[in-house]
Amino acid sequence: QAQLVESGGGLVQSGGSLTLSCEVSGFTLELDYYAIGWFRQAPGKEREGVVCMSSRVSSDRTVYGDSVKGRFTIIRGNAKNTVYLQMNSLKPEDTAVYYCAAADSGYGCYDHGINKYDFDYWGQGTQVTVSS
Repeated sequence: QAQLVESGGGLVQSGGSLTLSCEVSGFTLELDYYAIGWFRQAPGKEREGVVCMSSRVSSDRTVYGDSVKGRFTIIRGNAKNTVYLQMNSLKPEDTAVYYCAAADSGYGCYDHGINKYDFDYWGQGTQVTVSS
């Protein structure tokens, strides 16, 4: 059973930066098939995909949500089962609970978007608040 633990959330001013971490256990990012992603959910809104990274055999893919392109970056850590979300130029509308998720099928990251229903394992979330 995979476990994902997010950390690094907090309060930051508009225009600032923050880096979230996701430590994954019971699931390896070295398989031929995997997907790992970051999602967020603001109060009263649906959970949306922020970015995901997948590997299916020899095909690797990274997909960013339109609202974060050019500002957020997903990074694989040197520790093989750690993934980071580097967030720059933060805006008040980025305020949400951020979740890390993984899929052992390798599905979830598509050219047309990120499908949260393909992800099997979820962390407990970390709050990010951006003040104006």
